[in-house]
Amino acid sequence: MTRSEYFERWATLHGGLDPRTSIPVQAWLTITYILAKPLAAMRLSPDAVTVVGMLVALTVPYWVLRDQYLLAGVVSLLAGLIDNLDGAVAIMTDSSSDFGYVLDSVADRVGDVALLVGLGLAADTPWPAVGAAGLAFLQEYARARAAGVGFTEIGVISLSERPTRVLVVGMFLIATWAAGPIWAQIGGWVALLLGILGFGQVMWAIRSRLED
Repeated sequence: MTRSEYFERWATLHGGLDPRTSIPVQAWLTITYILAKPLAAMRLSPDAVTVVGMLVALTVPYWVLRDQYLLAGVVSLLAGLIDNLDGAVAIMTDSSSDFGYVLDSVADRVGDVALLVGLGLAADTPWPAVGAAGLAFLQEYARARAAGVGFTEIGVISLSERPTRVLVVGMFLIATWAAGPIWAQIGGWVALLLGILGFGQVMWAIRSRLED
C-alpha cells in the first residue's frame, strides 16, 4: 500500500476527511505509515497494538511521580505513536472491525487522561491539565453523540486532536526536565487553551452540519 492509498483509506474511515488538509496530521500519519509497514507485514493484530499503547500511556504518571520527566516525556510520545500504529496496521491489513473501533476509542480516552494527569502532576498547579483532559473527553463525546443523530463525519480537524495533545504533553514534560516545573505549568495552560478552542471548533462544525 502506497502512502497516497493509505491516506485515501484513512479518509474513507474518518468521514471522508482528507488528512492532507492539515500539515500536523499529515506528518503524523506519514510517520505511522512508515512504522506500521513492518507490523502489517507480520500480520500483527491491531487490537494488540491498541492495548500495548494504552498500557504504555498509563505509566506516564508513575514516571512523573518519580521525577523522571525526560522519560515521562519520551514515553508520552511513544504511547501516542503506538496508539496511531493500530489504525495504520488495521488499514494496511484490511482488518478494521467494529470492536477494534470501540477498543481504540476507549484506549484513546484512557491515554488522554494518563498523559494530561502526568503533565498536571509535574506542574505546581495541576488543574489546567486536568481541565484539558476533561475537554478532550467532551470533544470526543460530542462527536460520539452527534453520530447517534446521523452525523457521520469528523466535522473538522480541530486544534486539539489527539496527536496535538500527545505532542504538547511530550514536549512540555521534556522541557520540564530541561528547565524546571514552570514548563509543565505552561504546558497545562497551553493544553487547556487548545482544548477550549478545539471543543468550540467541533461543536460549531456539528451545529452547522446538523442544521443544514
